[in-house]
Amino acid sequence: MFHLLQYYTTESVTAGHPDKVCDQISDAILDAALAEDPKSRVAIEVVGSHGAMLIAGEIKTNANIDFEKIARKTYTDIGYEDNLEIAVRVAKQSSDIAQGVDQGGAGDQGIMYGYATDETKAFLPLGVVYAHALAKKLEDLRTSGTLKWLRPDGKTQVTIKNGKVVTALCSTQHSEEVTLEEIRRALTEHLFKAVLGDISGIEILVNPTGRFVQGGFEADAGLTGRKIMVDTYGGLLPHGGGAFSGKDSTKVDRSAAYMARFAAKNLVANGYAKKALVSVAYAIGRVEPVMVEAFDENGKNLSDIVTKNFDFRPLAIIERLGLRKPIFQKTAAYGHFGVAGRSWEEVIKI
Repeated sequence: MFHLLQYYTTESVTAGHPDKVCDQISDAILDAALAEDPKSRVAIEVVGSHGAMLIAGEIKTNANIDFEKIARKTYTDIGYEDNLEIAVRVAKQSSDIAQGVDQGGAGDQGIMYGYATDETKAFLPLGVVYAHALAKKLEDLRTSGTLKWLRPDGKTQVTIKNGKVVTALCSTQHSEEVTLEEIRRALTEHLFKAVLGDISGIEILVNPTGRFVQGGFEADAGLTGRKIMVDTYGGLLPHGGGAFSGKDSTKVDRSAAYMARFAAKNLVANGYAKKALVSVAYAIGRVEPVMVEAFDENGKNLSDIVTKNFDFRPLAIIERLGLRKPIFQKTAAYGHFGVAGRSWEEVIKI
């Protein structure tokens, strides 16, 4: 049995947050490889810090990848204009790992979780939905030109108590000339009211430090895979620890987490649970998972329903969810779950 807190806080970040910049570059490289060679195996990590970027990892592909070009384009598209020094240290995938994956085995060991709840249309906790909605709206206000003083880096946060928002927070990078009073006035109107509606009774916090001019890699280092709670369920549910971005779908850290979400969402959508938690575990190189388990909010075991309707073998996941396509860069900001059109969000009859 598992219980969600009635009083909790969740956060999100904009696409311009340093960690998310790294996630998007990692997934842009993955997409470039898959576009030319759908069976590419990719494990790309990016670190950015104070004018420099390192692209590291392993790859096995027939695609011709210009790592630096992809990184610079992604960085510019996000909204940054500074010219980074970029180093590339990418090697060929270890043959020791490849020999197991070649036979359809898992690309790594580990535990993955999937969750769904009926409390929102996105089948996600309310706080997760609102945190992402605020972050995405913040970016939209910048890219549309509605608030010209906004800059790419930003974070949002909401606190939920008994199903209602009680505190909403935004920390956003901004230009030098705008005043804190203008930032708070404009975001109250264009961000918080636009996303939350009636904000009476909600504590609104905007740039609590009072100033956020320096952002991105100029202010902080970024790293692929450092926002795993933002990517999933806001820290409210268990997490196996494996990040998603930069990994092709033979890495069950990513693909099995997607499949677990797919199974959990369909348990709820088909009326088997109001809240469902699915967990799965693997041994590296082994085809069959070592564990598949599922429970509803009351502790009822739903594992038999899951194993009957969902195949958690790595190649079966790849086939069922169409994970050899270049679809991953779009997942690298504002959460991997709850977004219509993604294969693991499809509702089926079980």
